Amino acid sequence: MTPMPGWRGRVRALRSTRVVVAASAVAAAAVALIVVGATVGSGAPAPHNLGRAKDFTLAVLGHPGRQVSLQSMAGRPVIVNFFASWCEPCQKETPLIARFYRAGHGRVAVIGIDVNDSAAKATAFVRHSGVTYPVAVDPMPMKAAIAYNLPGLPATFFLNARHVIVKRVYGPVTEAELASGARLMTGRG
Repeated sequence: MTPMPGWRGRVRALRSTRVVVAASAVAAAAVALIVVGATVGSGAPAPHNLGRAKDFTLAVLGHPGRQVSLQSMAGRPVIVNFFASWCEPCQKETPLIARFYRAGHGRVAVIGIDVNDSAAKATAFVRHSGVTYPVAVDPMPMKAAIAYNLPGLPATFFLNARHVIVKRVYGPVTEAELASGARLMTGRG
């Protein structure tokens, strides 16, 4: 028969178990923060291949008979920006992207994708924001947004000429992120 350890032995064993569990939790949290920080909201490319962009064919905002597709931009680097007029961060970001596009005189292709919005509000928002690049609509069931696995709006994808995603930004982009993404898309970054 093995003698039962005294209360001090049980406390020591319990304390060492808690230390191991706490250290494991801290390590897991640190790894999660590193992975999430590198891929969501940081604007930095993920530490792995981001994959090929999903093709889409959507109606052009204000022109239901016309369509825009990613395939129509074959061989060109493209910025794909998902937004909506009702999205507060998009209200600040969209005019910035519109200025970036105009400043580059369209050298960098941009496709805006308005997600789950009313046509009237989206059209007014795009006009007010100064958008001159093509804007497609992705109404319910939001097939393009789901294909790109969006966590929310806005979301911007930078694609090289083969339409491989070289950078993505979940949340509003900055001028610096637009410039660095454009360099990565064209192989100059």
